[in-house]
Amino acid sequence: MGESSPGGRLRAAVRAGDAEAVRDLLEGDADPDTPDADGLPLLCAAVAAYDGPVARALVEGGAAPDRELPDGTTPLWRAVDGGSLEVFSAVLGDEPRLRLPEAARERLLALARSWYETGAAEELRRRTGASGPAVTVRVQDDEYRWVDQVSLGGLAVRSGHGAVLTSLEWAFRILTPVDELVARAVRQADEDHVDWSEVCWTLTRRRSFETWSAVVAHRHAPDRVPRRFVVDYLRTRGLVDSSRSYEQRESELLAAWVREETDGEILAQVLEMFAWHDRPDEEAVGLRYAAHPDARVRREVPYTLCADHLPHTPAARAALRTLMGDPDPEVRLAACAASTRDANLLPDSTRTLLALTGAPEAGVRVAAAAELSRPLDRTPADADADADGLAALLGDDSQLVRLEAAHGLALRDDPRTAEAIERVGPLGDGFEHDHRADGLWRWKWRQAHPADE
Repeated sequence: MGESSPGGRLRAAVRAGDAEAVRDLLEGDADPDTPDADGLPLLCAAVAAYDGPVARALVEGGAAPDRELPDGTTPLWRAVDGGSLEVFSAVLGDEPRLRLPEAARERLLALARSWYETGAAEELRRRTGASGPAVTVRVQDDEYRWVDQVSLGGLAVRSGHGAVLTSLEWAFRILTPVDELVARAVRQADEDHVDWSEVCWTLTRRRSFETWSAVVAHRHAPDRVPRRFVVDYLRTRGLVDSSRSYEQRESELLAAWVREETDGEILAQVLEMFAWHDRPDEEAVGLRYAAHPDARVRREVPYTLCADHLPHTPAARAALRTLMGDPDPEVRLAACAASTRDANLLPDSTRTLLALTGAPEAGVRVAAAAELSRPLDRTPADADADADGLAALLGDDSQLVRLEAAHGLALRDDPRTAEAIERVGPLGDGFEHDHRADGLWRWKWRQAHPADE
């Protein structure tokens, strides 16, 4: 097969890892099961290269994940064997529970379970007969999640078999006991590991009250890692499940948990979620933790003190003023953000934010500029002070700080806006959908088209 033929060009695109070219060729005359130089389907080459995007393009273009190979395996088997959740997910294909016979499903489950229970290094040692330590490196399995890649005896494998097993079980509608799944997740103790994230995602799709109860029961675990998992599960559920069926239960759960948690990191996360719920005891809980020794906890307190019953109570207002003087700059920022709708606190907030524009951390300066940019019902003196503070940031070393400052001036139609835009400088990639860049563009358009106003 010549390299200029559709199949030859497809082989070249797969070797180059060019998923877009693969899609284009498959939309033309290329055969998705074109063999590689070894006579195996190109899908096997993508699996071996851990190229998830190319594997997905091939499967979506018609490549057969269940095609039996000369050694008795299939591309899907090889994807399970390889231990990459991204590649496995790309090769799994549609309706695997209906597509695959029961015996094939059992074999895939047994393969993933064997790798997971034996461990990647030990299984490689068994397969190769090699002795000595394995070489382990952390790699990105997809854009957000990582996994270890283990090499020994000339073979390499990714150790995401726990995630692959979890995904297979859900695909085959096997309801693995919740405690077993949680144990599988927390074995890695990292929210960004594929095993943890896949368990969390799977449990959010099991929407029974029994599943929810079994997961949240782990908040009582003496080890902090299962408690962290419960936080991640509740946060993920809140993002993907818009139903209100659990709202009251979760509100009551968080109200109890926030009073019991002793770990600062977890308490801060629970307090953050607690503030999402409109509860009559919200302010009392916030005041309880306003002087907590952990700054991460204090950063969440202001959001419990800015409920819809404004104006603030005297106690909440006093606590927010105290937090504006906190040693931690992020606590001060949060206190200012929670005070924007209270006219009595705006002067204190303005002074605090102006001081924060001189913070050594660029992220703090950006956040302070963003708060100052908000068009609020400030006094003329405070409004002028805000604009002057924003203008002073136009010489900042950070382009994001300059961008935020220019945006704030544009919102005010400040006479210094044109100069501010020049000081921002050219914006590179990544700002196509940025509201601040869009605001500067709109300001310039209005200046060029005054008759259209």
